[in-house]
Amino acid sequence: MEGDIGVTPHNEGLNGLSRECKPLEEITNGHSNHKPFMNGLIIDHNVKDHTNGSAPHRSLPISALKQNGLLQNLAAGGDQPNPAEESLELEKARQEWEALESVTPALTEDSNPTPLISFNEALQYFQTTDLGDLLNIQPTIRRTGLAAITHFLFGPPRLHRELLEERDLVFAIAQCPVDNSQTVHMRVLQTIYKRLIGSRLDCPRYGTHWENIGFQGTDPATDLRGTGFLGLMHTLYFVMDPETLPLARDIYKLSQHPTQNFPFSVMSINMTRISLQVLREEALSKECNRRQQVVGVLNEFFVATYLHLYQLWKSQQKTIADSGFVLKEVELFAKKNPKQMLRRLEVFLKEKRSGGIPRGTSPDPQVQQPSPSLGERGARGGTAQGSKGKEMHFTGVCDLPPDMEGEARLI
Repeated sequence: MEGDIGVTPHNEGLNGLSRECKPLEEITNGHSNHKPFMNGLIIDHNVKDHTNGSAPHRSLPISALKQNGLLQNLAAGGDQPNPAEESLELEKARQEWEALESVTPALTEDSNPTPLISFNEALQYFQTTDLGDLLNIQPTIRRTGLAAITHFLFGPPRLHRELLEERDLVFAIAQCPVDNSQTVHMRVLQTIYKRLIGSRLDCPRYGTHWENIGFQGTDPATDLRGTGFLGLMHTLYFVMDPETLPLARDIYKLSQHPTQNFPFSVMSINMTRISLQVLREEALSKECNRRQQVVGVLNEFFVATYLHLYQLWKSQQKTIADSGFVLKEVELFAKKNPKQMLRRLEVFLKEKRSGGIPRGTSPDPQVQQPSPSLGERGARGGTAQGSKGKEMHFTGVCDLPPDMEGEARLI
């Protein structure tokens, strides 16, 4: 306690305790004017000398003094000529102890962690939130001329009218940024982290720990430029659904591989981007109409897309240098074969439920040989393509090279 404790030269006393010797003349009115020492510190309270020929208190660490009540006994001992002043001192000491107790940087198992949030609870939040400012979207591809006629005659069916509002909600969420002031937003982040890592404790909002689950920096929000909060919603569905959680953890485990590693969360956001593009091109409209829902179909298509990438990456021993080409391959396959993607996921999960091992590790039985590596593709494509391939690096969603003509992107 500042002002009550000071350091002074001392002489060796009993049992190693320091004691300052004063002339006998300084003792008046039956009270000693000297200040007892403990561990070299002066305790500035009026305390009687209780030795009376016996050994004084043994030296204890300050934390032990608080636990066994010795500090309170010392504060209460001796004459108390001014109760009001001592009460003030005790209150000051109590406040300082509480301040010391509050300096606990690490969370313990007894802490109250943020409760996990389910996908449905997070979705309900967005359903009841005014997202009117985020509805300035183009939910389908604009086609003109021959492309519009061909799509009308031979393309997929239009989405049923009663599903349009749900589809627009999806695209509104895809434009919603992370808001630190929203409890639901923070719970989603915490849930994703804890389910992947297997931790019960919360993590800080910013820090390098986010890189452990595959974000590119200390703030996950910076990777969501192309998909908004929908990128987190899809990952939340992935880790909270009991059937897909084992697959999510298998993919996360592969992302930590010494040579086949990749950023799990950034790749997940890319799967959301691909899913949104397939939805905009109306390739999922038939399945949405059949099941009379949009969100559920899109969630499953996201998982199916990530499963397709996982099987390609693992069976063909891809590395981060191949990421651009693998993403392109997954995107083209997803756009052309959405029904097949969903069917493969259904079979995969069914075999998992039955306790068996899903048949094959390659998503396409015809693809048995590893696809050309980054260097091989560059050599086959000529010098210019090879130079471009060498410069490619894995970046965020919005930094990926532009895709085929007619592709729509969220702004």
